Amino acid sequence: MTMSAVHPVPTPPGEDAAAQLRDVHIGFRSGRHVTPVVRGVSLRLRPGRVLALVGESGSGKSLTSLALIGLLPPGAEITSGSVVLGDDDTAGFTARQWREARGSRVAMVFQDPMAALNPGFAVGPQIAEPFRRRLGLSRREARERAVALMREVGIADAETRYGDHPHEFSGGMRQRAVIAMALALGPSVLLADEPTTALDVTVQAQILRLLARRQREAGLATLLVSHDLGVVARMAHEVAVMYAGRIVEQGPLDAVYTRPAHPYTLGLLRAMPDGKEEGGRLTPIAGLPPDPRRPPGGCAFHPRCPFATDVCRTEDPPLAESGGRAIACHHADEVGAAHQPEEDR
Repeated sequence: MTMSAVHPVPTPPGEDAAAQLRDVHIGFRSGRHVTPVVRGVSLRLRPGRVLALVGESGSGKSLTSLALIGLLPPGAEITSGSVVLGDDDTAGFTARQWREARGSRVAMVFQDPMAALNPGFAVGPQIAEPFRRRLGLSRREARERAVALMREVGIADAETRYGDHPHEFSGGMRQRAVIAMALALGPSVLLADEPTTALDVTVQAQILRLLARRQREAGLATLLVSHDLGVVARMAHEVAVMYAGRIVEQGPLDAVYTRPAHPYTLGLLRAMPDGKEEGGRLTPIAGLPPDPRRPPGGCAFHPRCPFATDVCRTEDPPLAESGGRAIACHHADEVGAAHQPEEDR
């Protein structure tokens, strides 16, 4: 696997977290009943670092990121734990405080730029709006700032394109506009939820380079949500693997990719094409993720796990530190031995 990433600047020793999730549980409420969908997730986003959150659809990745910006969908709620921005616990945030925090402290690049842009308004004024509403700039000053930002994110002929509507932009240009909107007020935390999924491979590479450059230059603390391990390999310093609403493995990128210690991580890596053998068969993970309304007993992954034993069916393993990473598996040593790098064999 090729990991030719251009990484941001390293975090200085002792650097405080820009944002944190502390043992966060999220559920969907129906009357008095709450269905848990995120279970005890703790994450630290540090300045100048990219933490990738990976897993299949439905694992809870997007809900976890939305909790960091106070935008959980209707019916979803944080049932316990805390979301912290800088030194501020957001549990007591009012709607106004969240509005003030979004954009200036934490911003998000969404998967679908057409959903993030208002189709009834020109793109440029949408980028300029925060400068007018939040910074009190005049219409002319806001336009100048917006045009400059459009140029910075690679929108050609920005002065002319300022008045174009979203449907007049290509998919890649729309995503550049969304990135410009997210970066307009200089946030310290950037959340990127599948930011390149809807783009073709060439445009995807351009957007990833743009995100990496801006993240590096601004020293942003970044959470990258993705199911694409190739994208993660290019962008991240650290990886958190999520399954059935909880973190099952977390550690430095190189360690997790070269020596996975959870069978789900191992399955994700084996299902990824490596480009070495044209027409080679992929190895899918058997079965489907569990229904959060009817989770299996013990480890949630055990019905799909080739390493499962009786203890896996009855005891849910805790997320425990081991060898510089955190792992939730009864058979971590066996999994690690099953994926030794070629040079160690």
